[in-house]
Amino acid sequence: MKQIFISGASKGIGLATARRFHREGWKVIICARGREALDAAAAELPGLVTYVCDLSQKQSIRELVDQIRTEHGRLDVLLNNGGTFLPGQMHTEDDSVFETLMATNLFSAYYMAKWLLPDMIAHGSGTVVNMASIASITAYEHGGSYSVSKFGMYGFSKSLREEMKPKGIRVISILPGATYTASWVGADLPQERFIPAEDVAELVWTACTLSDRTVVEDIVVRPHLGDL
Repeated sequence: MKQIFISGASKGIGLATARRFHREGWKVIICARGREALDAAAAELPGLVTYVCDLSQKQSIRELVDQIRTEHGRLDVLLNNGGTFLPGQMHTEDDSVFETLMATNLFSAYYMAKWLLPDMIAHGSGTVVNMASIASITAYEHGGSYSVSKFGMYGFSKSLREEMKPKGIRVISILPGATYTASWVGADLPQERFIPAEDVAELVWTACTLSDRTVVEDIVVRPHLGDL
């Protein structure tokens, strides 16, 4: 049975992707900060494996990686999806905003990949998917440190791809625009103005299941009427 690990997958794009791979019979392993949301996901998806992890904490990631390697062995796909959004401007936001966003959105992906890749490399195959953002290529006035973290994620993904080419590992960057998830609930905009999370999940599925001879390097996906 093929295996995928998805960080930050108790809701939104992560959960939609978990559903997509689960439907195809994969073993799906996810993490999130809250046990209640993880339990709800597990109740919906029989066989789903869940772990609580604070992605802003290096030690928590280290402990989770050790559990994954011990209990499940080599992954076929690692999806670095976990992240958070805090609006602001760099010249006025508190230092803690920068530190939290960089740790959660960028450092977590770095450590996950660094510590889980050796098993893929030893096997000579595997796929790493990094959930970047339109904010990785477009600066917004109130993007602040969030945009910095997502620019960093995109650069990390591109650099990792070059390192992994001779190892047989594919590295894919997904750059979605405004996607309808819990963070947008209550916004004064119609749901039809957003990308459905299921559409992003479908793109992840397609990119991960192409021939090993092929890599979809970057996927940029926006709402049909443009960015919000």
